[in-house]
Amino acid sequence: MTDPATNATSAATGRTIGDVAELVRSKNAGPFWQTLDIFLPDDDTYRLVAESPALDEGVIADMYRTPIDTVSIYRLPTIRVVKISFPRPLPQGGVFDRDMHAGQQHVPLASVRL
Repeated sequence: MTDPATNATSAATGRTIGDVAELVRSKNAGPFWQTLDIFLPDDDTYRLVAESPALDEGVIADMYRTPIDTVSIYRLPTIRVVKISFPRPLPQGGVFDRDMHAGQQHVPLASVRL
């Protein structure tokens, strides 16, 4: 491990996405898809999160129990946002839908360790 004062990755060791992000949220992206957004405060933190091995399609697919080929991750450096989209497990408003707005789905992502 290098000196935390000179290496952002070392400084974030043991921290979670929720610890370093300005905002982590989830929402519907239509009745069949949901999206997770991670808003970062500065370029260094954006790079730390966007380049983290903890943020790849396989990890997200396992975490949200969805096929890996349905996960899309968009890294948007000009606005320091990482957006993740994948199908909802159930259509919005269906009889067994327990989170109609997908508003609580960001919680597992926010607790991912960098």
